[in-house]
Amino acid sequence: MRVLCVRRHPYLSAHLCRFFDALGVTSRPAVGLADAIEVAEICQPDAVICDYDLLATIPLDGWERDPLLSRLPVIAVSLTRRPNEVHVLDVNGIAGFLYLPTLEHEQALRVLGAAASWRSSPVSTPASLPWPPPRAARIGS
Repeated sequence: MRVLCVRRHPYLSAHLCRFFDALGVTSRPAVGLADAIEVAEICQPDAVICDYDLLATIPLDGWERDPLLSRLPVIAVSLTRRPNEVHVLDVNGIAGFLYLPTLEHEQALRVLGAAASWRSSPVSTPASLPWPPPRAARIGS
């Protein structure tokens, strides 16, 4: 699994990458939303792990228009806000939330797996009907 780790500072992004790399996840750091768009194009992540405060305080217009990032699950992370402190209006489009000070490896992997499972489980559709439909054989012809 490949993830993009987006924070406000290179040190914080790299720190987040080290945590997820230790779980066996391939991660790439990005600083800010503009950098996230550029890095995502290069690394083609399965999910985005982004600082909650970054998501909640900066307009996401460019991200929402980006053909790749607009389709990826986003997992918000925070060092200061607990899940019950997240503003309800800010959770649209966020596939999960991780509180970093108490985060355990199993919990992180469970959230990542659930958020990115859409890539590994395609939608199954019933067999297509031929068009135009086959004509029934005429009796006596």
